[in-house]
Amino acid sequence: MSARRPGDDPLAVLARVSATRPAPPAEERCEMCAEEIGEQHQHVVDVVGRGLLCTCRPCYLLFPASGVELRYRAVPDRYLSFPEFELNAGRWDELEIPVGLVFFFVNSVLGRTVAFYPGPAGATESELPLGAWERIVAANPALGQLVPDVEALLVRLPDRAHAEAASYLLPIDRCYELVGALRTGWRGFDGGQEARALLEAFFADLARRSTPASSGAVH
Repeated sequence: MSARRPGDDPLAVLARVSATRPAPPAEERCEMCAEEIGEQHQHVVDVVGRGLLCTCRPCYLLFPASGVELRYRAVPDRYLSFPEFELNAGRWDELEIPVGLVFFFVNSVLGRTVAFYPGPAGATESELPLGAWERIVAANPALGQLVPDVEALLVRLPDRAHAEAASYLLPIDRCYELVGALRTGWRGFDGGQEARALLEAFFADLARRSTPASSGAVH
């Protein structure tokens, strides 16, 4: 297994996560046209520079999420759940991911799926062994709905508090929201009570927003 912290490496995905940015000014502005925007705004991914840009609504609408070869792509507001998702220990072990919480997305520049897991220092990349993720998607075609660069699959494995795995398709910016929240609230070796509460609240929000995806369980 090879795991590394994303830094200035241009191949590290969205290395400039929002949690590492300086505090925004009192009046946050669109990073494309400098128009004033509110705290609740939309984002565009810089596919080449691996940046997540805060944008006003007009700039956001300039860039579709997929279908064209553009440097910038709008992050869609789509949430899907996978109620029949199953993942046995053997299939998970093939991914060589050391933790039970991870998000996957397709990096179109690299031409492959990448995996990150949150922790006390931010997001850590885990390199997926050749073919391991493709075998999971082949067994579960519903996972192939991910739009490259702008959507992710967030997976939480069963633990003492949850008997079943949970998996959601969600906007990529929400994954980095989770990374930033856990980094801020992490205490001790396992995150502590605050980090666990943040995680529970985040997954409760995903469950509320999501609609079931088409069937296709992983075996």
